[in-house]
Amino acid sequence: MQSDISLHHVTSMAAISIGLSVAVAFLVHWLAYWLATRIVRRMRIEPVILPALYHPSRWLIVLMTLAAGIQPLTFSPNVEALWSIGSKMLFILLMGWLVFSLMRAGRIILERRSDISVEDNLKARRQHTRIRILYRVAQFIVGFLIVSLMLIVIPGVRSVGVTLMASAGLAGLAVGAAAQPALKNLIAGIQMAFSEPIRLDDVVIVEGEWGRIEDIKLTYVVVRIWDDRRMIVPVSYFLEKPFQNWTTKTSDLLGTVFLYVDPAADIEAIRAKFIEAVKANSRWDGRVAILQVTDQRADALELRGLLSARNAGIAFDLRCEVREAMMDFLRTRMPQALVRSRQRLEAGDDLGKAFTRPSGAAE
Repeated sequence: MQSDISLHHVTSMAAISIGLSVAVAFLVHWLAYWLATRIVRRMRIEPVILPALYHPSRWLIVLMTLAAGIQPLTFSPNVEALWSIGSKMLFILLMGWLVFSLMRAGRIILERRSDISVEDNLKARRQHTRIRILYRVAQFIVGFLIVSLMLIVIPGVRSVGVTLMASAGLAGLAVGAAAQPALKNLIAGIQMAFSEPIRLDDVVIVEGEWGRIEDIKLTYVVVRIWDDRRMIVPVSYFLEKPFQNWTTKTSDLLGTVFLYVDPAADIEAIRAKFIEAVKANSRWDGRVAILQVTDQRADALELRGLLSARNAGIAFDLRCEVREAMMDFLRTRMPQALVRSRQRLEAGDDLGKAFTRPSGAAE
């Protein structure tokens, strides 16, 4: 009977201690967050860090006050061992959550300082690409460290790890062979963050498809194709295979318009109309507008018009509109300049004899 009363008393004391510890933790966290909010408002610091710290810091404070609150209490050896391992693992997990939240807030702050929506966004796209790749790498490293530290806390896992050290060579070879593609893309992603063959929002042609770099993950790149399809490409592809990048240095781009006209057409009149159509279009950036004869065939001349625009999307629209204007001009003003098929029949050749009726032949 006495032992039951004593057990009930210990249980009640533990419950009260845990309840008070949690209540104090919530109160301390609320006061600290309220004070930090006032300081941030006065110092005009980015209002991103505090919301990111809110949840992980609250549960860290709860864990620490709970550990302090139950310190005077006495538990059975099994409960104490379980609490010791569990509290350490929970502390590591919460610290990892806190680090991930800080990393995410830092990425948001850095990306906000580089406006990618402006017209000349090359520098901003470079910074966004580097930030995003390094953020993915940091996530992988921090996650690996969290899992490793949590496993080290468990005594059984530590002993198993020591036992496996004898076969670490063979295990390392096996894991390395199995994870070779993933490690290859991981290393390629780190290399690409500094060599910058591609950046976010770059216009590229990959595997014959025109698109933009929509996202760069740790091991793969998402290319948004012009018809809203997505092409998933390994990161190592952009370091090992050739591809076209239309915005490596600047977003300015030259576009082409090909016209095929009769060999006897008035090229100067067509050139004047082409330059007029380009200059009259608001999409032209004022740099290049020229028309040249680039090829000659028996039945047609190839004319190549060069025009310039601020970026690839505008250049595509400009090409289409100028091409329409030129075809309308040729059709309405210079129909004789359109390509025509020619066939010349001579009376003395075999084809002419075949269509010539012999004299005296019956009708």
